[in-house]
Parts: sequence; C-alpha cells; structure tokens
Amino acid sequence: AYLNNKKTIAEGRRIPIDKAVENPTSTEIQDVCAAVGFNVLLEKNKMYPREWNRDAQYRGRVRIQLKQDDGNPCLPQFPTRKSVMLYAAETIPKLKTRTQKMGGSDQSLQQGEGGKKGKGKKKK
Repeated sequence: AYLNNKKTIAEGRRIPIDKAVENPTSTEIQDVCAAVGFNVLLEKNKMYPREWNRDAQYRGRVRIQLKQDDGNPCLPQFPTRKSVMLYAAETIPKLKTRTQKMGGSDQSLQQGEGGKKGKGKKKK
C-alpha cells in the first residue's frame, strides 16, 4: 500500500502518486532491496491492516535493516525509509517480470475479449 499508485494517502500510500507503482507485490519489493544489498526478510502471511482485499497478491511484509546497531545507516545512499521506498518504486517497473508481463498481457487480454464477444453472439 505504501508504494501503490491505486491507493490514496488516506488508504496508506506514502510516496507521491507520480512516483508510485501499480500494485507492487512483496516479492518484487524484496527482490529490489536484496539486489541493492539490504538485509531483507519477507513475511508471507502478514498483511497491511487497512487492506480490505484478502488475496494472496496483497499479502506479505518486507522487513529491511536500515541501520546498524550503532545507529549508522547500513547503506549510506539510503538514510531513511522514504529514500528506500522511492528507490523501490523507481526500480520495480524495470524488473524483467514487469516488462514481460506488460508485453504478454496486452495480447492475451485482447484475444480473450474477442473470444468472449463471439461466444456471446452465438448464444443469442
């Protein structure tokens, strides 16, 4: 919800809508943060309390170690939570899974709609 551009600020979005991503998953956030070098823990069964939809897509909490025991940031380029959120939102659309889904889903949706229209007309 923190990075989702489909959410309002009241629903839990924490970054500007122009920088947010459409429906990011917890595994995508984990992949992006692990690639940078954070210590990442993914808790699959946790959920954001304000999320009304209980689907598996919306489940998962990503925990990141931002600071060391002495209080210094683990990675100097990410001193705050917000900087990590902005980086994740910027990087998630560039993931291979996102770019492949975008190309393939458009064609399959168009084919599916055409088939549905044809079936509907035959039944009448």
